[in-house]
Amino acid sequence: MVANPAPMLAVSGQPPDDAALWAVEMKWDGVRTIVRIDANGCRFTSRNARDISRSYPELGAALDAVAPDFPLVVDGEIVAPDPRTGAPSFGRLQHRMHVAAPAAGLLEAYPVEFVVFDVLELDGESLLGKPYVERRERLAALELGGELVPVPPSWSGVRPAALLEVAAQHHLEGIVCKRLDSTYRPGRRSPTWVKTPLRRSTEAIVAGWLPGSGRFSGTFGSLVLAAHDDGGRLVHIGNVGTGFTAAVRRSLQGQLDELARSSVPLHRAPARSAVPGVRWVDPVLVADIEFREASSSGLRHPSWRGLRSDKTADEVRTPS
Repeated sequence: MVANPAPMLAVSGQPPDDAALWAVEMKWDGVRTIVRIDANGCRFTSRNARDISRSYPELGAALDAVAPDFPLVVDGEIVAPDPRTGAPSFGRLQHRMHVAAPAAGLLEAYPVEFVVFDVLELDGESLLGKPYVERRERLAALELGGELVPVPPSWSGVRPAALLEVAAQHHLEGIVCKRLDSTYRPGRRSPTWVKTPLRRSTEAIVAGWLPGSGRFSGTFGSLVLAAHDDGGRLVHIGNVGTGFTAAVRRSLQGQLDELARSSVPLHRAPARSAVPGVRWVDPVLVADIEFREASSSGLRHPSWRGLRSDKTADEVRTPS
């Protein structure tokens, strides 16, 4: 029996060149979840070992309806599809993630699915030591399916780069390449799984900075980003603290010091918890920012790419 396994993790990198040794799956932007199905029902366990079963009652019911009558442990991702594109939206999923007992209205407004892509235990037999290709065969034989429990395809012998283009066309997060002979290593980040996420980019205005600590104590820790919304108001769209070299930090700090101001340059000041110890600056510097997703709460996983001299602050709009 697999006792509450932690999910196996992938390393980040470019898709491998040898397509014959690898299978490719799409990368799903959601909440990674291990599910145990037995006589006691379905138990959903998050990556940090929290029981999140009550947050997704419709998924438990769906798995109960399609799962075979024996103990089963599967690995997958809870996603909230965008009704316009069908692609997972992390912004929509945030409406469900922290609700322990969602009301019927919330279930209807923000439906979710559990995308199943691996099987770890079947009828009391651990499959952790079996190669990926055999686990996928066993998963397919289960014939789970169902509207709320899709089993996505896995491709082998296909160029990963081509499937990365397909992922981009369908607004997906990227791809994950898995060696056909890879065993399942709970809680380990293994080079036998390689994830290649797609990223988006946008312009953003630097509106302030947060003091750094440790090795960044002499410069900023992160920058406060802003953009103009549809009404022309300058609004907070998040903070960025990665992607800088030491030289870039020093150079930027000099510019920030020259642009210091005492008043808030934004239409509405963000919550103090979002910008602790903020030092405001004149909103004139335009940055190029890479990110994974934009939502009402701001940019997700932003990374600094550099300043743009070909754009003015007046041109910068919130990303869609």
